[in-house]
Amino acid sequence: LTCVGHSRDELCEIISQFKDSGLNQIMALRGDPPQGETDFQPHPDGLRYANELVHLIREVHPDCTIGVAGYPEKHPEAGSAEIDLLNLKRKVDAGGDFVTTQLFFDNQIYFDFVERCRDAGIQVPILPGLLCITSAEQARRFCKLCGTSIPSELESQLEDAGEDKERVEALGIEWIQRQARELLEKGAPGIHLYILNRSGPAIQLMEGLK
Repeated sequence: LTCVGHSRDELCEIISQFKDSGLNQIMALRGDPPQGETDFQPHPDGLRYANELVHLIREVHPDCTIGVAGYPEKHPEAGSAEIDLLNLKRKVDAGGDFVTTQLFFDNQIYFDFVERCRDAGIQVPILPGLLCITSAEQARRFCKLCGTSIPSELESQLEDAGEDKERVEALGIEWIQRQARELLEKGAPGIHLYILNRSGPAIQLMEGLK
C-alpha cells in the first residue's frame, strides 16, 4: 500500500477493506512519483511519508503485520546514510514489524546494514531483497533508480554475456543462489525476491537451495 494519489480518508477506507477481508499483512510504502514526474507530491489531503502511513495502518488495523522498506545503500532522496537510517527508525517506531530491503548484489552491504540498524536501535527482522537478473539493461536501469551498485565481478560477467539472454539469465540465477545461500547460512530471517512477474527464476532459486 502506498501513499500515492490517496487522501487520508481514502487510505483509511482501503485499510478497512483489507481488515474486513481478513488481510492481515501490509507492506507500507510512500511510493514513487507517478510516471513522468520526478518529485513525490502527496495528495492535498494525503500523507507525505511512509511512517505516517504505518501509523495510520496501526490505528485502523491494530492487529496487522506491517512491513517497511529499508535501503542498504541509502535511499536516493536521502541526504545521507545517517538521515536515511533515522527515517527507517521512524517507520519502525511508528509500528513497522519487519524491514524488507531494496535489492543489492553484494551481501556484505546487507550485513553492514543490519549492524548499523541494530546500533540505531532497530531490532525487528530485516529481510534481504534480491533480484535475479534476466536482463542486463533492465538491471542497470533499476540499480540507477534505486541507488544500488553492481559489483565489478557481476558487471564483467554481464558484459561478457552481451545480448545472449539465456546466458544472462543463467548467470543471474547462479549469482542470486550464491547470495541467498550465504545470507541464510549467516542468519538472515528469510529472503524477499523481486521476480518482476516471472516465476521461472524464483522456482530455480528454490530448487537450487534444497
